[in-house]
Amino acid sequence: MAEHEHAADAERGAEVALEDLPVAVRTRVVAVVASVLPEVTGLPPALRRVAGFAPARRARLGGTAIAAALADPDLRERASHQVATQRAAEVAALREGGSGDALEDAALGWLLRPRGWTRRLDDAVSTVAAREQSAERSREARLTERVEQAEQALREVRASHRAQLDEQKSENATLRRRLGETRASERAVREELEQARAEVAGAQAREQAALAVQEKELRRLRARVETLEAQAQAQAQAQRRADRTERDDATARARVLLETLVDAATGLRRELGLPAGSTAPGESVEQRLEDDAARDGGRSASAPITASVLEQHLALPQSRLVVDGYNVTKTVWSSTSLETQRSRLLALLAPLVARTRAETTVVFDAAEVDVRPAVSAPRGVKVLFSPYGVIADRVIEDLVAAEPEGRVVVVVTDDQDLRARTRARGVRHVSSRVLLDLLAR
Repeated sequence: MAEHEHAADAERGAEVALEDLPVAVRTRVVAVVASVLPEVTGLPPALRRVAGFAPARRARLGGTAIAAALADPDLRERASHQVATQRAAEVAALREGGSGDALEDAALGWLLRPRGWTRRLDDAVSTVAAREQSAERSREARLTERVEQAEQALREVRASHRAQLDEQKSENATLRRRLGETRASERAVREELEQARAEVAGAQAREQAALAVQEKELRRLRARVETLEAQAQAQAQAQRRADRTERDDATARARVLLETLVDAATGLRRELGLPAGSTAPGESVEQRLEDDAARDGGRSASAPITASVLEQHLALPQSRLVVDGYNVTKTVWSSTSLETQRSRLLALLAPLVARTRAETTVVFDAAEVDVRPAVSAPRGVKVLFSPYGVIADRVIEDLVAAEPEGRVVVVVTDDQDLRARTRARGVRHVSSRVLLDLLAR
């Protein structure tokens, strides 16, 4: 009895390292431990990460880490406890004498280490080794047979290649002879072709030289014709433009004057309620006085135009309003910027123009600047900037001169020289203050 207990204690104290086991046994041990790895407590960090893998991936991806960790006896004991719990039937068969699977018994015996495990492990290892040797001999026999078959096939292929090589050598000699004959004939044809090309190139060069001379002369004649046509066309366009401009200006003046007269007559007839074709007893006297006033040329003194009178003039049919922009704005807003002055004047003009429907143009002086600022003009108001080097007075004079005689034209300015230069055209002059008083209503 004492000897049996002593043998058991010695067996428990024996240690067989995992790397000393055959490869098949080591692989099976790792697979068994990997199946229970999530239930093992106290795993090192490397195995905790492996335990999170899917069961099929633990042994394949974490086999090295599991094999290294099993060198710790405590970890092996905890793993063997989980294996004994989950594989109770296999463990019971192992303790009763073995399950009949030497590989499985060797792996479980190394993990669980029951009584007599070293002897059983040696038996299982011997069985596994015998199986591996038998499998190795079988593999060697199959490999030897395959090698013999490959050598026989190689000998047959070599013999076939020799026959093909001889046949190809014979064919190659025939082809070389034919190639030599073909090259000789090709050289003769090439020489003839080069001679023909030289003759064609010479003919083409002579033809191109003659063609170049003809094209040069043709280009000279075409250039001359184009020059003459351009001169004739320019002269014709200039003449047509001059005739059209003169005719359009005369037509525009006549049309505006006619519309003004027709609107004035229609409005006067409607206001007085006169029947068509009727005459008043004092019409001849009134007409004579009006003719005398017209011949007087406006030299008689007249009362200054007030804000009310200005609005009446602008309400007349086809009335025309021309504003000397900065001359008006600097009267009240001289301390502000020019942009602010322009914006205020245009904003105040918008309701007056909408109410009277007078054709309105505001002229700003830009004779000393190259850049024309962007201006948002209200509906019915035209905004002009004088060209570089030209003052606004000249632009206003041109606008007044373009109007037909008889049309109501009002010029708003405090510039006395401008008033004197435009008075002969029958223009009505209004001061800046009167316009501002009307706009302030």
